[in-house]
Amino acid sequence: MSKKNKQIAAMLLILVCLIAVIPVFVLRGAEFGGSDDAGSQMISEIKGEEHEPWFTPVMETWIGGEIPGEVESLIFCLQTGIGTGILAFFMGRFVERKKWQEK
Repeated sequence: MSKKNKQIAAMLLILVCLIAVIPVFVLRGAEFGGSDDAGSQMISEIKGEEHEPWFTPVMETWIGGEIPGEVESLIFCLQTGIGTGILAFFMGRFVERKKWQEK
């Protein structure tokens, strides 16, 4: 690796570290809520009464309580991975089909 490439890699590594560390100090004490919470609050403000959900999530009824945030993130990541895999599979098939048709 040349000296210039090493410098670029070092600068990028420093930049990544700064991007990871700066929000910890800048957003200290900030509260984050999901879109479900924000939607419920807006409905409560508009209607003037507490919002009552129509149903409970299926997995919450299976386990008998609220799903931990880490498990929700895991399930979301699995869904994303499966969807991306399916999309990439079909895109690859279309590209290969086009190559075979051109021959």
